[in-house]
Amino acid sequence: MELVAIILRSYTIFEIVIMLIYTIRHFAFTYNRIFGEQRLYYQDIVDSELDFVTVLVPMHNEEKVARGVMTQLTQIYYPKDKFEVIPINDHSSDKTREILDEFASKFPYIKPLHRDTGGRGKPHGLNDAMKLAQGDIIVVFDADYMPSRGIIRDIAICFKDQQVGAVMGRVIPQNTQTNMLTRLLDLERSGGYQVDQQARHNMSLIPQYGGTVGGFRKDVAEYLGGFNPYLLTEDTELTFLLFLKGWKVAYANKAECYEESPEDWSVRARQITRWSRGHTQVMLKSLIPLLKTKHLNFKEKVDGVLLLLIYLIPLIMIIGIPVSLALFFMGQMDIFDFVFIFILVAAYNSFGNFAPFFQIGTASFIDGATHRIKLLPLFFFCFLFNVLYISKGSGSAFLDVIFKRTPEWQKTARFRKEG
Repeated sequence: MELVAIILRSYTIFEIVIMLIYTIRHFAFTYNRIFGEQRLYYQDIVDSELDFVTVLVPMHNEEKVARGVMTQLTQIYYPKDKFEVIPINDHSSDKTREILDEFASKFPYIKPLHRDTGGRGKPHGLNDAMKLAQGDIIVVFDADYMPSRGIIRDIAICFKDQQVGAVMGRVIPQNTQTNMLTRLLDLERSGGYQVDQQARHNMSLIPQYGGTVGGFRKDVAEYLGGFNPYLLTEDTELTFLLFLKGWKVAYANKAECYEESPEDWSVRARQITRWSRGHTQVMLKSLIPLLKTKHLNFKEKVDGVLLLLIYLIPLIMIIGIPVSLALFFMGQMDIFDFVFIFILVAAYNSFGNFAPFFQIGTASFIDGATHRIKLLPLFFFCFLFNVLYISKGSGSAFLDVIFKRTPEWQKTARFRKEG
């Protein structure tokens, strides 16, 4: 019994140490964003020799949003002789095909790829589209995104740096006034991009390519074997493959693009479950190679490990609850210790994990939208929600390995009313 108590107490100490490490990490990023030297991006480079760019837009039953993103892409400020758009109609059964063919008939640089056979899912579609792409640089937008007019140049100019294998822009929700969920997601996005991603770029750590509002070198992606259709987060896999091979990912805070956030809690639940499951898949695949690689210094490896493990934190917290209960009923922890640890865990996940209050506060200040900070207390409910579904996703990834299951791709439902 004493051995069991030692193990349980050790786990509790481990849990607290992990929380402290991530809190320090987020605080360091926030401090850098406020007081540190801000690393310049590449938008000020003047170069008349622009690369040929291929824009890929994966779509599956996207009749609600297809017309919006395609219209935006026809208004892009980029030489049309160095620009093509390949919207990927991936086994759609609605009017997506008709909408894309309509745009193709009007704009010769729009070249739809209709996929009616083969595997369905974003990695499958990207792999097929890359075979047709003429561009040296591939830029990807999800179907619900609304790219700004100068974003292609802002992304493409980054590749003048020969060390850059991919670049990530900033995602900004556009339907923030719909309900409380969209307002909270706006806060998460602001802290994650305006502070977290920018600070990692400043500190030469590991900014993450997010699979949309970003680009990558086609030849590098092909050299790395394309996208694995059995992983749910092809973007996270590409990020770590690039760093493991000596390439870098740049973050372009100026390259803003507007998305439709989930407006329903059930849709958000499926989304973060998929993200967590896919991210954990990549963690299981990349953790050991990350520790062994000679292409990263110690600082980058530490950041990479913490980034890979981020979706395991809620699962660690959930396991900590029965551990604390067991210690309490074994007489190894009194009621005050139990309540203190629970409050500590809840406070950490509310303010220190996915949307830490210091990152959100700083991002709101930089964006000139400090009124958003009033919603911070409501992140306690997001903590409960995130812990449940993120733990479900990471747990599913471990079960995938044990039972050799193949996860299926699930698209995020759309809410836009217009076509």
